[in-house]
This record gives sequence, structure tokens and C-alpha cells, in this order.
Amino acid sequence: QVQLVESGGGLVLAGDSLRLSCAASGRTFTIYAMGWFRQAAGKEREFVAGISWIAGITYYANSVKGRFTISRDNAKTTLYLQMNSLKPEDTAVYYCAQSRAYSSPTDVNQYNDWGQGTQVTVSS
Repeated sequence: QVQLVESGGGLVLAGDSLRLSCAASGRTFTIYAMGWFRQAAGKEREFVAGISWIAGITYYANSVKGRFTISRDNAKTTLYLQMNSLKPEDTAVYYCAQSRAYSSPTDVNQYNDWGQGTQVTVSS
């Protein structure tokens, strides 16, 4: 099992930036890919961005493409999400997750371990 701890959330104004971090520990050698998901109040959890751990291939939801950047530091086993030009509709709890193998990086069911989440609130 891999333990994941997110940090970096907060309350910001529309147009501001935030950087989320996710520190992984435990059986990190099993990580195939990692991703960021978010869940707004009353909505289902949705894919935001994903990255393959070795090759660094990235995937983004259309809603964040061009504004968010996912990256990882393999040596530190840490995942990042740089969020720019934030909008009120980006308000949600953001979760990082790791997958031991997947066929679809956007599928929430193909991720094995999850962090506890960090709240991002964007005020207009």
C-alpha cells in the first residue's frame, strides 16, 4: 500500500494560483502512475490530471488544460499540481491517487490508493 498526503490547498481569488503537493510513502516502488481528482460539493469525483511515473506522460481534463500543470519528483516521490488562472468552478476537495496499472488514466476506479484531500476554494 502507498500512503498519500496532500497539502497546499486554501482560499484564493479568481485568477490566482496555487500549487498542490502530494507526498507518497510506503510501497512507492509499485507506483505506475499518479493523478489528481477533485470533488465539488454534491458532485461526483472527477479526473483533473494524471502522469505516468516513469515516462512522465501527462493527461488533463479539458476543463483545466492550459491552466493546470501536473508534475512529479521521482526522487522525492512527490506529485505536484500547479494551478493557474483559477476560477470559482475549480472549487473542490482535491485528491491525489496512485495506480499500480491502468488502461485509462481518467478512470477513478483504476486508482488503488488515495490521499485524504485538500480543500481549494476560489472566490469571485
